[in-house]
Amino acid sequence: MDSRLYNNIIILYLLWYGFFVFRPCSGETGLLHAYSAGDIIIGGLVPVHTSINRSTARGPHSCIQYNFQTFLQTQVLIYAIREINQRTPRVLPNITLGYDIYDTCGDVSFAILATLQLLQNQPNPQSCQLNDIQSTLTEPKTKVVIGELYSEVSIAVARVVALSSVTQISYASTSELLSEKSKFPTFLRTTTSDKFQTKAIAELVKLFHWKTVAIIGSNDEYGKYGSDSLTVIFNEELICIEFVDILPGDFSQNNSETHTRLDMLVKKINESTAEAIIMFTKNANVHIVMEAAIKYNLNRTWIASDSWSTSTEVSKMPGIGLAGQVFGFMSKTNEVPGFKDYIKSWFNGPTNAFLDDFKACNKLCSNQAEKMNCANCQMEREKCLHTNCLAAYIDPGDSYNAYVVTIYNCSNACKPGYELKEKGKKCCKDCVPCVDGDYSPGNGEKCKSCSNTNYSSPERDKCLEKTKEFLTWSDPLIIILTFLEAFGIIVTMVFAVLFMIYRSTPIVKAVGGYLCFLELISLLACFCLAFTFTGRPTNASCMAGLPLFGIAFSLCISCILANLLQILLGVSFNLKIKSWMKKLNQPVAVVTVVSGIQLALCVPWLYYHPPFPEENILSMSIVLHCHKGSKELFIAMLGYNAFLGLICFLFAFKGKQLPDLYKNATLITVSMLVFLIIWILSIPIYINLVGKYKQAVECIAILISSYSILVGHLAPKCYIMLFRKEMNNVTAITEYIRNHYENNSVAVLKP
Repeated sequence: MDSRLYNNIIILYLLWYGFFVFRPCSGETGLLHAYSAGDIIIGGLVPVHTSINRSTARGPHSCIQYNFQTFLQTQVLIYAIREINQRTPRVLPNITLGYDIYDTCGDVSFAILATLQLLQNQPNPQSCQLNDIQSTLTEPKTKVVIGELYSEVSIAVARVVALSSVTQISYASTSELLSEKSKFPTFLRTTTSDKFQTKAIAELVKLFHWKTVAIIGSNDEYGKYGSDSLTVIFNEELICIEFVDILPGDFSQNNSETHTRLDMLVKKINESTAEAIIMFTKNANVHIVMEAAIKYNLNRTWIASDSWSTSTEVSKMPGIGLAGQVFGFMSKTNEVPGFKDYIKSWFNGPTNAFLDDFKACNKLCSNQAEKMNCANCQMEREKCLHTNCLAAYIDPGDSYNAYVVTIYNCSNACKPGYELKEKGKKCCKDCVPCVDGDYSPGNGEKCKSCSNTNYSSPERDKCLEKTKEFLTWSDPLIIILTFLEAFGIIVTMVFAVLFMIYRSTPIVKAVGGYLCFLELISLLACFCLAFTFTGRPTNASCMAGLPLFGIAFSLCISCILANLLQILLGVSFNLKIKSWMKKLNQPVAVVTVVSGIQLALCVPWLYYHPPFPEENILSMSIVLHCHKGSKELFIAMLGYNAFLGLICFLFAFKGKQLPDLYKNATLITVSMLVFLIIWILSIPIYINLVGKYKQAVECIAILISSYSILVGHLAPKCYIMLFRKEMNNVTAITEYIRNHYENNSVAVLKP
């Protein structure tokens, strides 16, 4: 017998068998169903017909759109029950399973009627029984309900069966709502919820780097949750949704409203720049949309939800290739062992796998002979790593023409350093350069910010590592400052030696006597502390820098202040002033109190919130510097030194009127003036300067302050010691004082 004729005979037999099993019964409900008695009845709800011919007129409604695929699902259920009953050894000893399977026609109302029939204590006496199964046992009520296919129908059924605590097991309803046990305590399913499917769809969109999508859903539970969930995910992933169109649940009905909605949808799709259109609705709605897509040759990229990804009705539509390319998702399934043999056993003689007639492989392979093996409808393995072959992984059986993916849009491929951004039309994008600090490798990827330790290249196509900057010893400015620091240390030590040699001479006593050695030690400390501002900052260098300088310099100024008081009180002939101020002529007490106040400020600073190393992150570099720690105590330290400098300046300025052979007051005035000016100028420079040379400003201020005292106050004394020795004796001083007062008409007694 010819194989084609034999296949046709098989199909005709199955259609006849389906008509026999699901023939209309004479009961009052008029539902189609198959029944077999048993000790335990397993109910079944399957949409053998996928729709009803609903109208506004009163009267009975008929089921339409016979689905051979769902019919086979009823046969799998019947086959499984027979296997349990007939297997040796018995799976359920002394128990026979029966079934009561209804065709719901994919309609909620029909499904509820069928469910109520299943929950009756006694089955419908007019039910259609198969002649090959006989049972004399009392027929019990249904213990479990298998079904339904659609989530919307399963939700309605679940609410009804929960009243009788009957378990419902769905094989295809994926709505996330059904996972809520508080609402559907007896509902179970053998498939995953839409939560995972929507995530998988989003991953597919990201895999192809699609930036613009459109969503078509429906106002039933399946389509509503799917479209809402996809909208949330795409918004989180910053994927543009050009439009979301929610179809009515009865969109497949042939009426004027359907045609109007369909025309509007086709117009949206035709004008859309979306790179992929996701249809998350049931098969009946998809069928009518795809008819329009074929008619208008839309040629788009579609993503199919599991409700229609394996639909032979859609895949076999004439001209389906004109609709475009389709990617689909389906739950992983396994072949039911022995089911094909069960069907083949209905015939004698040679057999042929008639189920292959429901696959679209031959049609799809007509022009793909080089790419696919039509014998098993599988792609060559070495070519299935390419994105063009993705459909082979999604749906190796019933498949669509999903081998060429079109980038269909205004989402241009941007060159490195640019990203896609929306322009006038929604979701239509243009290439714009990344802002400073961001980068993009191109190809439409969004600009991303470089980390804090990196910066974008001039082309803004990658991130470059920022260099760490600090005052290195090889820096030209630092070399100069280091020389000045070392020179200051040497000069200070030389001055100390000279003052030690001439310690008993009048000039050393005029500078303060033993206080000048304390002054030299403090200056030596200031020059040494200037080194702490060079090199990589550490905790030790930061803590030693400014706090110890504040203490050392205040000690130096306190020695000068004590010396000024000695001059003012020792030379002035104003008896009233002398008697009032003579109590202040205590050099040790003055130095202790004045420097002790600064010490009281710096010790808490070092203890509670000391300076510490910090990274100042700039646009192209990271500057290592010392943070001040407590800004309040830093300002107090600096302000106190400035206050001491101002007091010294005022005292020295007043002392210029007194006879002073060595010009102490004048030189101190200049030194304090330089000290005050340099710190007043350095503060705004420091605040506004950016980069590693910020610390160099502090170092320069310390050096100038130290040199102002070393050169302005002490160097002239050393000059007199070495080159003007005639001035370094008591007679010269006495003569100078006598001449000063005689010139000012003041009588002075000669010794």
